[in-house]
Amino acid sequence: MACRISELVVDCADPERLAAFWSEVLGYVEFDREDDGSIAIGPPGAGFGGPQPVLVLSPSDDPRTGKLRLHIDVNATDRDQDAELERLLALGARPVDVGQTGAESWHVLADPEGNEFCLLRARLRPL
Repeated sequence: MACRISELVVDCADPERLAAFWSEVLGYVEFDREDDGSIAIGPPGAGFGGPQPVLVLSPSDDPRTGKLRLHIDVNATDRDQDAELERLLALGARPVDVGQTGAESWHVLADPEGNEFCLLRARLRPL
């Protein structure tokens, strides 16, 4: 038997802000708060252990010191890539240059705290 990814933990300066952003991006809802200020968000009605991993936004004062070693890729489920790009930018994402050539089929973006993620071209079926 193999493992499954159950949580992705993101250290951040403002868990409230990132929880709101990623909830809108992914259609997630808040389902837990810890005493340390961490906020867990996940698919409605599923939460921890469901078919998709939850995000835990964990407060941290540590400064980021370079490129992330892990990033999130997202795919639209109900619109094409251009329409989803417009939606993500309206939510507060911003384009980021990490050395791409311009010929890529994906867009590199950053969330409100500068964490890079990619919007891929392929549309996925909703779960």
